[in-house]
Amino acid sequence: MSLDAQALAASAGRPLEALTRRDVAHALLRTRAAEAGAALPEIRRQLIAAGNPLSAAFWDGTARTLRKIADTSATVGDVQNWLEATGTEPAKIIGMLVWDDMGERSELQTEIYDLLVAHLEELLAAGQTDPDALAAGDVAALREHRRRQEEWMMAPQPDGRVPMWTVLDESDEEFLAEWAEAEADALAELRDNLSELPERPVPAADLREASARLRAVLRDGQPQWPRDLLTACAGLGGAELPPDDAELWLQVAAGLVAPADELAGSQAADAGLAPDDLSDDEEAMVALCVLDHYDWLAVSTALARGGPGTPASADDLARFVSEYDPDEVDDQADAAAGMFLHVAGLWRVLGALDDDDMLTQLGWWGIPEAVQRAWESPERE
Repeated sequence: MSLDAQALAASAGRPLEALTRRDVAHALLRTRAAEAGAALPEIRRQLIAAGNPLSAAFWDGTARTLRKIADTSATVGDVQNWLEATGTEPAKIIGMLVWDDMGERSELQTEIYDLLVAHLEELLAAGQTDPDALAAGDVAALREHRRRQEEWMMAPQPDGRVPMWTVLDESDEEFLAEWAEAEADALAELRDNLSELPERPVPAADLREASARLRAVLRDGQPQWPRDLLTACAGLGGAELPPDDAELWLQVAAGLVAPADELAGSQAADAGLAPDDLSDDEEAMVALCVLDHYDWLAVSTALARGGPGTPASADDLARFVSEYDPDEVDDQADAAAGMFLHVAGLWRVLGALDDDDMLTQLGWWGIPEAVQRAWESPERE
């Protein structure tokens, strides 16, 4: 299209005199930056003639941003800051919400986003937002601008919806659906892998001995580590321990793969809490939750294939992940080893590994069974 003020107005669906800074900015972004920059003086002249001059600060900031985009020196942050300085572009992050990119927003998220834009336009028209202060990088003005956005997102609308929770609930549903699909795929692949291997018998004596130790650790009134962590992972808070040894062992071991509850009194999710402030149990819980289906699939498959005596230190477990399908894994072995440090320690408590971090007969049988249990349990579907 011909890049002039009339074309911008047609794109925005508004008359020239009603065009906002945001309308102009988005229309310019849809054009090659060099061409947009060259057309800027004429567009400005046309808007002045239409009685909608916007401001010198806006035009100067726009020219700078377009030059940076044209010479490829502009960052995503530069462009976002320029857009937000129009006064009617929502912040990328509002509280717990991160907006999806325009082409990836759902119908619901698009609706809420557009309603927020309309609200910001009302604030701008009422003189409650100073876009020139935003363009100048006024920290107080930007803080107040974002506070008003969060306030609107948390306020019930005429239809009773609270925008923040409406969007986040949808995101949660999408995430849970994707998670369930990944879980089902991983379970099917693990079962295929195990079907190719010899049967792994239950080591009855080892299971009985390990379960007796586990019951002692989990007994009420015992401060012994890792009682609180295992209780939360297995969802045993306030519940009687299963009388069957295999049921108890698998419930706890499956809880390491998919923790059932949060730690009692945990503050790991508090905003601003630094990693160094986490307790040992909180740090372990975070590590367990960071490990994904692929990690557990790779590790449980490697251990099932290797059999008793397979080295299973944190470094070994991280190596199993990187070797399972090298094309699917990026180079994060050191980070993975840090997460698996907690897994190896807890598996030692369960008797799945010996003191030298070698896979035991109990671990050979139990680890693949526990991973399958974690992914097939109805409570997690």
